[in-house]
Amino acid sequence: MVAVELPQGDMNDLEFLGREVREARGNRKLTQSQLGTGTGYTQAYVSKVEAGVLIPSEEFARKADVTLGTPGLFVRLRERVIKRSHPSWFAPFAKMEPSATEIVHFSLLLVPGIFQTERYARAIIEAASSSESEERIQQILTGRLKRQKILTQKAPPSLWVVLHESALTMQIGGPGIMREQLLYLAAPQLHNVTVQVFPFAAGALPINNPFILLHFEDRPSIAYADTSMGGQMQDEQGRVRYLTRQYDRLRAESLSPRESSMLITKIAERYPSDET
Repeated sequence: MVAVELPQGDMNDLEFLGREVREARGNRKLTQSQLGTGTGYTQAYVSKVEAGVLIPSEEFARKADVTLGTPGLFVRLRERVIKRSHPSWFAPFAKMEPSATEIVHFSLLLVPGIFQTERYARAIIEAASSSESEERIQQILTGRLKRQKILTQKAPPSLWVVLHESALTMQIGGPGIMREQLLYLAAPQLHNVTVQVFPFAAGALPINNPFILLHFEDRPSIAYADTSMGGQMQDEQGRVRYLTRQYDRLRAESLSPRESSMLITKIAERYPSDET
C-alpha cells in the first residue's frame, strides 16, 4: 500500500488529492497528456484534477491507479473527498463553485452563506464556534464573505435559491441584524440571481435536508447535502438527478420571485432597526 502524508495547513482534501496525482505522475515521468491517454481523459481534465478544482470520476481514479502504479490510492482518496465530514468539509465544494454555470440552493433554516450579510454571518459563526478564538472566527467570516464574489466575477454563474419561510423567522443575532439581512435578501441587485420562498402554507416539503447543486458546462453536476451528521458531497448521477427533481418540485410550490421579495420585505419590517 502506498503511504502518503495527511494534508497540512490550509490544504483541503481535494487539493491534497490533486497534489498526489501530480507527484505520482512526476515519479512516473509522464506528462499530463500521457496520463490523460492512459486514463481515457483529456489533458485539460488531468490539469483540473491536479489543480484541486475538480473531483475526479471514479473511473479516472481507478485507471490512474493502474497507470501510475498506485493500487487503490486514488480510489481511496477520492472516497475521502466525497464522504469526509469535518470542519473543512465545504472547502473542496466551494473551490468548484466559481467554475459552475449554475448554482441551485435549497436552504431550510438559515439564509445561505452566499447571501449572508457580515453581521448575520458572524452571529452564525460565533454560535457554532463558541470554543474558537476571535482570530479563527474572523478567518472563517472572511472566507465566507469572500465566497460571495463569485456572483460578480467575469462570466458569473446563475444562482437560484429556494428558501423556506422558516429561515425568515428564526431570529439570528438580534432584530436589527435580521432586518438588515432580510432587506438585503429581498432586493438582489444582480440579474443572475433568483430568490423564491417556500411558504409555510405550502405544507410538507418534498425533501427535508438543505442541499446545493453545481451544474457545469463541461462535466457532470455535483451536489452537496447537509445532514444531521454533517455535510457530504455527491457526484453519483442518479442521486444528483433525484435532487434536481426535488428542486424542481420546490420551485413549483414556492412563491414567485416577486411574491417572495414582497414577503421577505414584509417580514423584515416586523423587526425594529438598530436606530429604533
